[in-house]
Amino acid sequence: MRALGGAAPREVIVVGVDGSDSSRSALRWAARQAELTGAELRAVQAWRLPVTYGMPVDYSGGDFEGRAREELRRTIEEVLGEHSGIPVVPLVVEGHPSLVLTKAARNADLLVVGSHGHGAFAGMLLGSVSQHCVQHATCPVLVVRTADD
Repeated sequence: MRALGGAAPREVIVVGVDGSDSSRSALRWAARQAELTGAELRAVQAWRLPVTYGMPVDYSGGDFEGRAREELRRTIEEVLGEHSGIPVVPLVVEGHPSLVLTKAARNADLLVVGSHGHGAFAGMLLGSVSQHCVQHATCPVLVVRTADD
């Protein structure tokens, strides 16, 4: 779609990253697509406080967001290389991954997710996060499967 009186706006590809093999494959695919199309690539990692099952816990010493940010940075570097020519916008957002990803992709042209990430039940063809994204995202969704799938 063209902007009034100017060039077409840059396409946006959102990719979910959680460090799993499946999300690494999704990041690799999304980066290649961004390179081919000139799209902006946004790598999104969700984080949440650990579940405590009603027990009081002091989280004051835990920088969960900082750890998620470092994990995302490290994953991008490992998958795409230190000097990748593809600019990546890293986004770390608190919340459930399926909700974070569908919200981040609200105005995107494409959402890319792995077929299952951390916490998936063994043998599932499609993880709960990818299933939610397919059903609820407002843009096309590509689910990347790994060779083990």
